[in-house]
Amino acid sequence: QVQLVESGGGLVQPGGSLRLSCAASGSIFSRVAMGWYRQTPGKQRELVAIIISGGITNYADSVKGRFTISRDNAKNTVYLQMNSLKPEDTAVYYCRTLYTSPIYWGQGTQVTVSS
Repeated sequence: QVQLVESGGGLVQPGGSLRLSCAASGSIFSRVAMGWYRQTPGKQRELVAIIISGGITNYADSVKGRFTISRDNAKNTVYLQMNSLKPEDTAVYYCRTLYTSPIYWGQGTQVTVSS
């Protein structure tokens, strides 16, 4: 059983920054690829960034150059550093495991970008 708990969301002005954290329980964390997703009302959940073995990362085109995903296996935590935030980044952000069965999701953290 893996539990994921996100934190770090909030209200920020356009151009600002936030860092999201996803703390995971369970000893398998260091071997599990992780991803950040986001969802706005009425839309499907979309992939934002992933980090797989060896620290390889990939990003949605909409966040490339602005967001950075990283992980600290010693702390069982994956991060999403979000810079140059735009109003269209407003969403609930979720972390999840990748390539596991079952797939585990966190409960989500709200990010609102508004002046």
